[in-house]
Amino acid sequence: MSERRVSIAQHYHERTKYDPETIASKNKQLDWENQPVPYKEYKVGTTFDLKPYLKEDYEAYIDEPGKTWRRLSQLLLHSYGLTARMPTLNGPPLYLRAAPSAGGLYPAEIYLVSRGTPILPTGLYNYQCRSHSLIHFWESEVWAVLQDACFWHPVLGSTDLAIVITAVFHRSAWRYEDRAYRRIFLDTGHLLGNIELACSLTAYRPHLVGGFSDETVNNLLYLDPDAEGTIAIIPLADQLNPRQNLPPAPTVLPSSTQISYPNIPEGELLGYLHRATQIEDTRNWNLDKDDSNTNAEKQLEDKYNFPFCTKVSTATKPIDWQSEDLPLQALSNTILQRRSTRAYNGANLTLDELNAVLDFTYQPQHSFAQGLDSSPDYFDLNLIETFVAVSGVTNLEEGCYYYAPKAQELRQIRFKNFRRELHYLCLGQELGRDAAAVVFHTADLEKAVTKVGDRAYRYLHMDAGHLGQRMNLAAIYLGLGVSGIAGFFDDQVNEVLGIPTDEAVLYITTLGRPRRL
Repeated sequence: MSERRVSIAQHYHERTKYDPETIASKNKQLDWENQPVPYKEYKVGTTFDLKPYLKEDYEAYIDEPGKTWRRLSQLLLHSYGLTARMPTLNGPPLYLRAAPSAGGLYPAEIYLVSRGTPILPTGLYNYQCRSHSLIHFWESEVWAVLQDACFWHPVLGSTDLAIVITAVFHRSAWRYEDRAYRRIFLDTGHLLGNIELACSLTAYRPHLVGGFSDETVNNLLYLDPDAEGTIAIIPLADQLNPRQNLPPAPTVLPSSTQISYPNIPEGELLGYLHRATQIEDTRNWNLDKDDSNTNAEKQLEDKYNFPFCTKVSTATKPIDWQSEDLPLQALSNTILQRRSTRAYNGANLTLDELNAVLDFTYQPQHSFAQGLDSSPDYFDLNLIETFVAVSGVTNLEEGCYYYAPKAQELRQIRFKNFRRELHYLCLGQELGRDAAAVVFHTADLEKAVTKVGDRAYRYLHMDAGHLGQRMNLAAIYLGLGVSGIAGFFDDQVNEVLGIPTDEAVLYITTLGRPRRL
């Protein structure tokens, strides 16, 4: 009997796992002389400088164009703008952004597509992070092409601006090789989390679109598809325009599922998977809405719901992002001041602190009264599962817990302290050992591929990164330390924590008290 072939997404996941016996072979010498530049520069085009609109004197923007420019400037700054300039010993300075990136490599690029607005003429724009400006590099009508590429998504019929996020693959692959595809989409998920919250600060509503014709959008932006590819499209509904107060719309379209593929050499797996997960046509799809999500929610909430299972409520008072001076100023400051923690001191968190982080991450409806979106767009959170390894949380027994977001409770599935094992699982990083709690996002990859094809691999990692960004910001606001980890011994995580083997580990977020270095 021949061995059953798995889909290309499952094959990629298996091939890019880290294993204790083979990890040494993946530690190649980095070519520092040829490290990719983490931003694009356009030499030709009209520049729109956004820096003048960063003034804190809000009364300076008395005319309508000035107010709109300020909103757009703040949106881009809080999404992916520069927040620090770090000198280096031998090379150019390292620019840190509002959204984190594995290894500080920043593979994402942000483009704006304009239908034509009072401040942005029709055409294509690239966000120049170093100068905080927009470069208008194509001036012709493009909106109809974008609509066609998104299969006439309903939101694009009423909006005038859309963000397009792409990835320059080599920026991450230079260091992480084929496994970089995972990190690219986790990074993009963090960026999506920032865009969502930055839109709340600036009276926009982002509508996430993950289903589009890759080739059409890549051609629209004049991309080299072997070097850079479109990852997500976000039409921006202007909340100050009643015509654009639109209901949420579908975010996901399926791709094909490829189970026949050649032997792919090392170094070519990332590119092969990206091409395999592209969408070309929707004519043969049944896109009618069904109740699969409802069934998935019920199954999710029933997991580990045993009578003997210790259950701890996570219900808590939501984080208050308001300030006496300006609405949501605390959120703005947190986004711009966020930094990944480099070391923890091993001290405990309180249960209230852990609950507050989980509440902001998974219960956005609790922050609705403060002006935040009560139902931010994800691709499919019903495919994501959350486990929490607790090593040091006051009034919470050590062990591994399953988190049920609808029930708002932690369900204990393992009873021990995992500090030593977590140090090992996180490739010897002390962050895993010294964290008070470590959050694992996982997914049943076979089920996800069955539902939406191999493109599920993109959706899953972006959703995990989006959750990770909300977790980051909640922790930073509370004065805690937080750091994401995308490098780990995959199979050993399942084994040590008692997570089913069919759950693919997507992402790890560590939480603790920062060590003052």
